[in-house]
Amino acid sequence: MQIGINSDRNITMHAKLAGLIETTLHRTLDRFNSHLTRIEVHLTDENGDKSGGVDKRCVLEARPKRRPSITVTNDSRDVQTAVSGAAAKMERLLGTTLGRLADKHRGETTRIIPDGALPAE
Repeated sequence: MQIGINSDRNITMHAKLAGLIETTLHRTLDRFNSHLTRIEVHLTDENGDKSGGVDKRCVLEARPKRRPSITVTNDSRDVQTAVSGAAAKMERLLGTTLGRLADKHRGETTRIIPDGALPAE
């Protein structure tokens, strides 16, 4: 899984921040590694030069193999929290999406009915 990090002109990207972002994404999304080709991170400061408020936005775009891309957004007061929040959202979304695909390919499951119980009709 490749990780691409993009930021607007209001967020200073440096090696330490990039490393923290990559570590967060690997820690949170590594279990989906075999299903993903790439993760794109887009960081923006919505208020620009103004300070304060919940103005840091992280948009994560996951590109699953042979599937359309999936996108989540998270806003926070700082970049690291925005990234970790977006990663948590992506983890839940990928779990749901890939879980549904697995269920679809698995087909119907057999239910075990306890002795003496009648199946619901």
